[in-house]
This record gives sequence, C-alpha cells and structure tokens, in this order.
Amino acid sequence: MDHDILALLGDSRSAVAPSEFRIEPAGHSGLTAYRALRHETFVQRQGLFARHDVDDRDTDPRTLVLVARDAAGTVLGGVRLGPAQDGPDFGWWTGGRLVVAPGSPHGVGRALVRAACARAETEGALRFEATVQVQNERMFTRLGWQNVRPVTVAGVEHVLMRWPIGRVAALAQATKRSLGTLLPGLTGSPGFFGDDGVPIPGSDLVAACDAIVPSMVERDPEWAGWCSALVNVNDLAAMGAEPVALLDALGARDASFAARVLSGLRKASAAYGVPVLGGHTQFGVPASLAVTALGRAAEPVPGGGGKPGQTVYLTADLDGRWRPGYTGRQWDSTSSRRTPELRDLLGAVARARPAAAKDVSMAGLAGTLGMLAEASGCGAVLDVAKVPRPAGTTVGDWFTCFPGFAMLTAGAPAPARAAVTAGCGELVAGSGVRLRWPDGEVTTVVDGGVTGLGEAA
Repeated sequence: MDHDILALLGDSRSAVAPSEFRIEPAGHSGLTAYRALRHETFVQRQGLFARHDVDDRDTDPRTLVLVARDAAGTVLGGVRLGPAQDGPDFGWWTGGRLVVAPGSPHGVGRALVRAACARAETEGALRFEATVQVQNERMFTRLGWQNVRPVTVAGVEHVLMRWPIGRVAALAQATKRSLGTLLPGLTGSPGFFGDDGVPIPGSDLVAACDAIVPSMVERDPEWAGWCSALVNVNDLAAMGAEPVALLDALGARDASFAARVLSGLRKASAAYGVPVLGGHTQFGVPASLAVTALGRAAEPVPGGGGKPGQTVYLTADLDGRWRPGYTGRQWDSTSSRRTPELRDLLGAVARARPAAAKDVSMAGLAGTLGMLAEASGCGAVLDVAKVPRPAGTTVGDWFTCFPGFAMLTAGAPAPARAAVTAGCGELVAGSGVRLRWPDGEVTTVVDGGVTGLGEAA
C-alpha cells in the first residue's frame, strides 16, 4: 500500500527501491559499534586524536546518539548530539562525531545530519551547531546549514556551522504576520494600534475581544470556555485595566455541547470574579467561541511605549503543568489558582505602570516581545539564560507556548505574588528579536516586524 501511495505521488524511484538503511537511536550495541567506528576513523585513519576521541560529551547522560543500520542491523555510521554546556539546558545544542563506514550506501551521512537536526528541534533546541571538517562543509551547506566562522579542532581546520531553527519565526508568521495588510482602517486608537485591547474614546473603558480556535472548542469544550475568559482578562491586565464584565458569542451543534463550553466559562468567571453579563448563543452550527471583555483604566498602558535602552522584564506564573493534550503548547497555571491570586496577577501591570506591556499570546514569548518592540519602533534582545521558565520545560517549548499568565514589560518590572519576575533582555535600536546565549553569541529568531502594523502612532 505504501508503494502505491508513493507511485501516485509521482515518487516512482522510492516506490520501487526500498531503503538501504534506517536511522534510529543507538541502543547499547549500536553505541559500542559507533564508538568503534569513530576510533577507526578519527584516531587510526585520520590521526586527529592520539589515543582516543572520547570526551566529556560522551559521558554526559543527556547526550544522544543516532546510528544508521543496514537491513541486517550492521551500524553504517552515527552522530551524537546534546546540550552544549554542563548545567541547565538552555536550548543550545551541538552535534558532532559524525562518522560513516567506508563503502556505505550513498546518503548515509546526509540522513544522519537531517535526523540530528530533527531530533535537536524535538528536544526543544533553538540553537544547533556543529564543528565540521572543511571537506564536509559543502555537504552541510547543501543541507541548509550556515557557515558561522572557521575554528580549529585537534589542530585541524574546521568550520563552525549552524542549523537555522525557524520555530519562533514560523509561529509568528502563522499567527500574526498578515495583520498589517488586513487591519488598516479598523485598528483602535492612536498610540494603541496592535494592542491587546483598545481604550474607548471619551471614557475610562478598555475593551478586548478574543476568539478561541474552533478545533480547540470542539476537542476540549470546558477548557475552551475557561480560556475564553483567561485570554481576555489577561489582555485587559496588560493594559493596566481592571476587568469588570464579559460577553460571549457561542456557536454549538446542540445544547449539550454548549453546556460544556459554558461550564468552563462559568468556572473562569467565578474564579476571576468577572461576571458574564450577556452574549449570544446559536445551535446547529459548527463549534465557535468568542468573548469580549470590558475593563477600566484611567491611563491605559500601551504595548508600544518602549524605547531603546529599556530593560525588558518577564512576569510569569511558573506553577502548574502542560494542559493534557497540549504538551509543549499550552501551560495551565491558572485553573488551580484561587481568586485572590488571580486578581493579584491581573493587577501587576496597573501597579507597576511600565512604559510598555504585552500579554504573552499565541505568538509565544519571543514573538510577543517582537510585537512589543515593533509597536515601540525598535528591536529587542532576549537573554535566554535569564528567562524564568518552569522546571522540566524546554526552551523551545516555553518560548513558543501559550502560558497561563506571562507579562512582558519594558522600563519597569511588574511583580505579582504568585509569579516570578526577572529582567531578561532589553529594547534596542533596529527591528526584530535576537537571542543572547550564555557564551555571548547572538542569534536572530525574528527578522523585522511581527505583525506588519509598524510603530504605534
């Protein structure tokens, strides 16, 4: 059946030619064979090392080894990868000791490199590098790697190369990139374009509106109901507004399904102490949910009030866990909180009065920082090692997930009792978002504006 599908897709070569090898984790026997192949290649044949090529990375329990095996199970080659430094894993990984046995089928080395890239990204890396022998630079370049600079390993010229991980940029592209072309003429008040909410002219009211992804409403209706309140009160909180009321618009196939959605909304309304005053419900339609929130703020805090040179702070509730079914994508720190704790979190920005604030949203931590910087007419640098992060989460997941409560502020911290606050970057001249790593290296994760809306005027 698989061959039939490949043929229909036009891949007749793969359909008639079964793979000559497979890539898999090494296991005990594979690790022994891989290290023997390394010794034969790097010590005996190439003479790069005098007695052995084993180093600290081999003894690090976090190091992973992938091997290529032929149909008989013989190890044809291998590669290792893992965190670049001792101590906490900050999402900076390196690959190395790539080796292929003489006479192996064509493409083993390339397949190992591709597999290592995929595995590093799966493990939450946002920076993945390798020191490559000069004669192998061309292969890595053809695979999409970037030349960083020449380096020397064991007295031999190598090239430091970097695999471009586009996770942050892809999320920003998918969630926010089209806004600049869609919203002109429809966006808010001067000074608050692209904000989480909008001040109502002539009043102290601030309004916010968010829709929940229909597939989430269908899959997890109670959680969707909870989140419909959560995202809206957080949007108001980012503007320093106190939430006072909610309105909902619900589409459901029947009353039973609607009851499940409204159960989650009702619980969130009670937990946050924000009443649902009305709305609209329609039956016999596909699942949909949107909520509008109203709050009060005499002087709303803009998302675009930052300036180059200001420190960027993150205030995040690190308690909780991944929402079941949404591991790596949605962090639930709110459903177990009591009303006083939730209200204290919501009041953090209002108490602090920073120059700018944004609620970390669907664009993730780095993407949301890009939105704050874009609205402020500048760029931003985020210090990876200084970002507060829940234990057990990877940098890649935490920087791109939707957290229960996380506020980015510029110019002043916005602490709350149930949250952790830390200065973790700064606004800079230019545009986009860059990550600063523990070794001082800086990499770009968002090139230019996130939304295309430009500076809030």
